[in-house]
Amino acid sequence: MRILVIGESCVDIFHYGNCSRLCPEGPVPVFSSLSETKNGGMAMNVYRNLESFDVSVDIKTNENWQDVKKTRFVEKKSNHMFLRVDENDNHFGKVDLSDIDFEKYDAVIVSDYNKGFMSEEDLEFISKQHPLTFLDTKKVLGDWCKNFSFIKINGIEYDKTKHILNDEINKILIVTQGPKGCIFRDKIYKVPLVEVKDVSGAGDTFISAFCYMFVTSNNIDNSINFANDCATKVVQKRGVSTI
Repeated sequence: MRILVIGESCVDIFHYGNCSRLCPEGPVPVFSSLSETKNGGMAMNVYRNLESFDVSVDIKTNENWQDVKKTRFVEKKSNHMFLRVDENDNHFGKVDLSDIDFEKYDAVIVSDYNKGFMSEEDLEFISKQHPLTFLDTKKVLGDWCKNFSFIKINGIEYDKTKHILNDEINKILIVTQGPKGCIFRDKIYKVPLVEVKDVSGAGDTFISAFCYMFVTSNNIDNSINFANDCATKVVQKRGVSTI
C-alpha cells in the first residue's frame, strides 16, 4: 500500500510544567517548564499516523515546515493549557502539484488547514487526478470539492458550511463530533466515553486511519469504526500523538 499526503505542516511543541505563583510584574501565572515534546504536526501528523500503520507514505508539504511552530504551555497536573504561541503561521508558501505522479498511489489524502498553501482550484485539481481521494479541510465547502471520494470535517466546521451543502456533497461527507462519534449519511457511529487529555491532532488520526482501513477493506462501516477507535485512543494521550 502506498499513500500520498498533501497539505501544510508545522512543528508541534508542548511544554509541560507547573504554576505555583503569580508574576510580580502583572496578574499572570509564572509557568515553570519541566519537560518538552516536539513532533511534526498538521499534514506531517497525518504522515506520522500512516507510518504507524506500516504504510509506505509520501508527503507533499511546505518546505519551511520546521520553521512553522505551534508551541503550547500546559500545566502538568491539571492538563490545563495556559497559552499557545504560533510562529510563521502566515508563511506556508504555495503548493506545486506539477511533479506528482498520482498513478503510483493507492490513495491520496489532502490535509488542508486553509493557510493559503492550497487554493480551491488546487483541491479540485487533486480530486480529479485519482479515483480514491480523502479530504480533511478547514475551508467552507463548495462545488469545487464534489469529486473527492470522502470529505471529513468536524461539527464546528459543519455548522459554518451546512447552509450551502447539496446532496452531492452530503453523500461523501463524514462529520466528526468528538465524544459523540461521527455521522455519515445520517448514520451515527458512536464511541465509548473516555477520559480526554488532549484532542490536538485527533482529526489527523481519524482521516489517516479511515483511509488506511478503506484501502485495506473497501468497507465504509469498518473504516469509520476503525478511525473512531484510533481517534479515541489518541485523545487519551497528552499532546499530538499517533496511534
